[in-house]
Amino acid sequence: MQFMLEYPVAHTSYSKEFLDPDVTSAVAVAAEKAGFSAIGFTDHPAPSDKWMRAGGHDSLDPFSALAFCAAVTKRLRLMTFLLVAPYRNPLLIAKSAATVDVLSKGRLVLALGAGYLRSEFAALGVDFAERNDLLDETVAAMTGIWSNDAFSFAGKHFTAIAQTARPRPVQQPVPMWFGGNSVRARKRAARAGQGWAPLMNNPTAATTNRTALLDTPRKLGAAVEQLREFLKTHRASVQVLLDDSNIAATMLSPVPGDLLFPFLIGISPEGRRNFEESGFTPAKVDEARKRIFALK
Repeated sequence: MQFMLEYPVAHTSYSKEFLDPDVTSAVAVAAEKAGFSAIGFTDHPAPSDKWMRAGGHDSLDPFSALAFCAAVTKRLRLMTFLLVAPYRNPLLIAKSAATVDVLSKGRLVLALGAGYLRSEFAALGVDFAERNDLLDETVAAMTGIWSNDAFSFAGKHFTAIAQTARPRPVQQPVPMWFGGNSVRARKRAARAGQGWAPLMNNPTAATTNRTALLDTPRKLGAAVEQLREFLKTHRASVQVLLDDSNIAATMLSPVPGDLLFPFLIGISPEGRRNFEESGFTPAKVDEARKRIFALK
């Protein structure tokens, strides 16, 4: 089983100490020493004050923060969790992602989402109704510019005419995971990704995040089974997810109290058995959390 630590500024009750660069470095180093597989940063460049007062959260720029963590670690994977792809020109995302991957010697995991904050889309000048199409366009454009010189692409709002971007990422391809609880998100993960990042939520959060309700292990299991069915139609993704990653990966999001909510990512039969037989309990997860945050 593998674990990802989401940097704790993604929750309203976080300590302001986590914005201290020395603490950020210490958390990344401690996470690596404790055996975490990845560290992740979320993405909210311009959220509304209304959303923030209603329980929204701060965020560091994910690429800047991941590059910072890359400089003090050797093994830890560096994950955007999640990057809202429609907010940015795809070629700018490709450049930022390639830079982090090069400087980290190939440790980036690019988890992408379509986004849900309508006011943030408006603030950034992006059409909310186009968000899913823009996400798909981003994947196509990034894949193209990372693989071809003199790359040409006609996007909805940009045109690339024989563009070349160097350096290219170390990883070919950069692992791309897709977030969201919708059927479309799982189809996208099966078609073009190396992982799926579901969001365990409650009815209120599901409404706020404009995504499907996923609040019980049974619902999560049904979604995973559906993803496995989608994968049968997209054999390239099956090879990456099942053959190369045959253990369950569990993502952890720090929250107050004694619990951390698990997000099941591994989808192979062996992976599910490992997860079920691992003795995974809230107490064990809390113990791991305490190891991470026992900073001197």
